[in-house]
Amino acid sequence: MEKKYTVEKGVAVPFHNASDFCIGTGRMGLALQKEYYEQLRMVQEEIGFSYIRGHGLFCDDMGIYQYRKNWKTGKMVTEYNFTYLDRVMDMYQELKIRPFLELGFMPKKMASGEQTVFYWEGNVTPPKDYSAWIALVQATLRHLIERYGREEVLTWPIEVWNEPNLESFWKDADMQEYFKLYKVTSQAVKAVDEELMVGGPAICGVEDEKWLKSFLEFVRDSHAPLDFVTRHHYTSYTPQWDGHYGYINLHEPEYAFGEQERSRKIVDSFPEFAGMDIHITEFNTSYIPQCPIHDTNLNAAYVAHMLSRLGDKHASYSYWTFGDVFEENGIPFTPFSGGFGLVANGLIQKPTFWTFAFFKQLKGECVHRSEEAVVVTKPKDGYCGVVWNTDGKNTGEELDFSVELPVKKGVPYCLTVKIVDEECCNPLKVWHDMGEPANPSKEQIGLLQACAKPLITTSRFEEGTGTVTVSLHLKKNAVQYFELLPAVIRSDAGFSYERALQQVIEDPVEE
Repeated sequence: MEKKYTVEKGVAVPFHNASDFCIGTGRMGLALQKEYYEQLRMVQEEIGFSYIRGHGLFCDDMGIYQYRKNWKTGKMVTEYNFTYLDRVMDMYQELKIRPFLELGFMPKKMASGEQTVFYWEGNVTPPKDYSAWIALVQATLRHLIERYGREEVLTWPIEVWNEPNLESFWKDADMQEYFKLYKVTSQAVKAVDEELMVGGPAICGVEDEKWLKSFLEFVRDSHAPLDFVTRHHYTSYTPQWDGHYGYINLHEPEYAFGEQERSRKIVDSFPEFAGMDIHITEFNTSYIPQCPIHDTNLNAAYVAHMLSRLGDKHASYSYWTFGDVFEENGIPFTPFSGGFGLVANGLIQKPTFWTFAFFKQLKGECVHRSEEAVVVTKPKDGYCGVVWNTDGKNTGEELDFSVELPVKKGVPYCLTVKIVDEECCNPLKVWHDMGEPANPSKEQIGLLQACAKPLITTSRFEEGTGTVTVSLHLKKNAVQYFELLPAVIRSDAGFSYERALQQVIEDPVEE
């Protein structure tokens, strides 16, 4: 397949890039683990997300809600313990990432029932006493404001619960009970500080249109606070299970994008909410944490296409998740367990890690956007772009991509290309070739880390007439990043690159 494009000077193309706004995480209690910190530090050093969002703020392993008998009086008393919360938030501050707070799940001693979700048993029932829930929410927010400052905490969005339209995440998927939870919680947040930002309903794609319309009608009629709308976005069909793993087929991209456009139309159909920010607080290909596609180059190429378009209708979109320290269905058996993360356990960067690292660079004015590429300007007469070749039908078809770009006349340029594909940046294949060790040795982990880096190539364009054509060859499921920058040679005295390459091994001279 061949694609050729020409960019005219002065052209501008709409492109909203929020790929680095927010990233997902496993439950908050996992942030106390050493490898969680190491994986997040790696992600922040290479990519640098602004926010992080996950479950479990009020789960018992965080220890915030304490309800016990006073040994003197014999009466039950409520206490709040913020030791672990401070430890996690301090770590986030160190790594220059802010929380996108999700309020949930229910502390067991506050819960009205015993229904739980996941291996770690997050309680998903309403509070038996809403006044106790309100007090918990407000005490937590006041503590955060006291510790980190009002101006800082005002920048932290607050989301009420997670996927209440699923019975597994909210008892009976009771819509009216969720609306009650949302109203009292959002009002409690605003009572702490009117300028705190609160939103919901954090729904996924099950009866999502019905839920979104009903939620907005409820907010409008009840005058509950609402600063932004949240939903989730996964793009796969029902998995086929085999042992620990689920194998999936992906939605056609246009079908997936259409689902998001419908949400935008629903929100905009309400005069009160037209134009309100929609945050996708979770997205990925598969919605299960043991899906081998997450570890593949196909995932990286498909997600690149998603990142090129999700900003058209949304303020942000948070990939679920940054790393594989994650335990929804239990502790992973192997480093390549199909986890959601950008980083596999063992600090091994997956191909999709580089999709985000590449899109992070797309901060200039967009001059080209197509179904396989985004190109933006860089300072000092340069360009950078991301190109992908999603082999969604497994045909093996390769892509020859070229784009002619206007450049400064009489100036030489350097083209740098970073290549991620199934041959040069595919740690899953290397792990398979090793024999799929469940617990790799230090040497094996070192090899997996080394083979998880992009291949880098460079080339020069000498002084031309005002255009440079960037030509890239992409194998199946490849993602490539390129930079085209001015590169005037300023040689040291006597140095000649050409002469350095022409030196030879000479036979001895006979005397």
